Amino acid sequence: MAATDLDRSYDAVMAAVTGPGGRVILSKDELGRTIVSNFPATLPLFFKTFCALNGPVEGIIAGEERLTFARLDEISDDIARGLVARGIGKGDRVGIAMRNCPAWVLSYMAAIKAGAVATLLNGWWQPDELEQALQLVDTKLVLADAPRAERIAATCSSCIVETIAIDLPAEEAFAELIASGSESTPLPDVGPDDDATILFTSGSTGEAKGALSTHRSVTTAVYAYSTALMVLRGILESEGRLPANPLKTLVVVPLFHVTGEVPVMLNSFVISRSMVLMTRWDAGEALRLIEKERITYFVGVPTMSLELMNHPDRDNYDLSTLTDIAGGGAPRPVAHVERLRNAFPAAQPALGYGLTETNAVGCGNFWTNYSAKPASTGRAQVPFAELAILGEGDRHLPANERGEIAIRSAANIKCYWDNPEATAAAFTSDGYFKTGDIGYVDADGYLFIVDRKKDIIIRGGENISAAEVEAALYACEGICEAAVFGAPDDRLGEVPVAVLHRREGSSISEDELRQFLQGRLAAFKIPARMIFSDTPLPRLGTGKIDRVTLKQHYGQ
Repeated sequence: MAATDLDRSYDAVMAAVTGPGGRVILSKDELGRTIVSNFPATLPLFFKTFCALNGPVEGIIAGEERLTFARLDEISDDIARGLVARGIGKGDRVGIAMRNCPAWVLSYMAAIKAGAVATLLNGWWQPDELEQALQLVDTKLVLADAPRAERIAATCSSCIVETIAIDLPAEEAFAELIASGSESTPLPDVGPDDDATILFTSGSTGEAKGALSTHRSVTTAVYAYSTALMVLRGILESEGRLPANPLKTLVVVPLFHVTGEVPVMLNSFVISRSMVLMTRWDAGEALRLIEKERITYFVGVPTMSLELMNHPDRDNYDLSTLTDIAGGGAPRPVAHVERLRNAFPAAQPALGYGLTETNAVGCGNFWTNYSAKPASTGRAQVPFAELAILGEGDRHLPANERGEIAIRSAANIKCYWDNPEATAAAFTSDGYFKTGDIGYVDADGYLFIVDRKKDIIIRGGENISAAEVEAALYACEGICEAAVFGAPDDRLGEVPVAVLHRREGSSISEDELRQFLQGRLAAFKIPARMIFSDTPLPRLGTGKIDRVTLKQHYGQ
């Protein structure tokens, strides 16, 4: 298959947008990676610039709360001064632990403006998981909604962290914190190479790692997405198909995920896109909001678009404003692509591939290209991302050869917090981040993911370490042997399955084991299926449990 008409149009418009006289001026950083030189390189200036440019537009819509971009900028300035007055200094880690709400966005903006490192805590974590993350990065302060503030207060037996409970609505919630500062409280200067954010990612060991990004990393990632949207808009304009409605996105992915943070939230500041927040996923409520707020863009894990397609009330709503339905964070079954086109004929399907460690930058497949190659995650996000398939010794492999997928970009993280060994293992000598995924690139430059090298299960966009779940199972006295692996699931992409052998004399039931795991693991990590074996689990010659055989036998 040769390059498509859409590929050629995309490349031509990208050349115009980033070439002489174009809106985006490109240059190279000291490592030869592409960056944008005419947009702000730090997040405080980023917020100031785009909140001024898009000031009157409603930036956040959440029930009765409606805040313009200008108002978001003003409130977050006041909160930032309050943080500084309370002793938050440049480089301090400020945690954010909330459901999706206006206060989450304001907390992020304020922490960044105060010079702190915005530390995005998983809102679904249980006490042990929270404690490990807070200890790891030595968090100085956490801004949390009431339920998570209570959880944190009951969590830290070996770490003490100040937690401020933020009640809604947002404009009133921060009154006490704002009162700590004044207009004369100075905010620090930050540079592109200063630390900006920490997001957490599970490794195969089960211990969460803190992925640390600089301001340059985060802003480059945002501009990779906003530049791509400029190009797509240029294609529509060239075809006489100007967007009919103001840009609005329904924010259903958690803001503490890199997808929610970068391509959804931060990108919305650049492209003047209103964000309609949902506190929790509900397909029926999503359909109602799409009609009520005239949503134009939807992105979520593939299970969400599947639930929209299957909802019995779908045809009762006017969904004609929806022009794009994107997915990421988990594989989308190929069969769903055509179903999406049939269910939402006015909307174009898309799929993205990126990681926490790449700040969501990687590949994208969209529109007719996605229909043509629904099994592919698309081409690299040029000119910002370079894609490589690695063989033995990190050698770059040619087209159609399988190896480990690697991504090089100025959007890549700086390092894993206080973990030089993991950082060194994650990057090649020439600066590519090794994803742990196995795939190949075809002759047209399209990436196909075929397997995962890392022992990670992705359930509806959430990473689950099999080792972490196994460790929790082994903590139960009734369990002698445990093996956890991912099994395919049409709705969630994958679900964890546990094969278990009880200790002699134990009669522990599945219900009892599930009750044991509650409070030890986030709900999404608890196995969807538990299979009890009367005999010991099979082992390899090395003595290790033979997970391959178990997965072949029980994994379908």
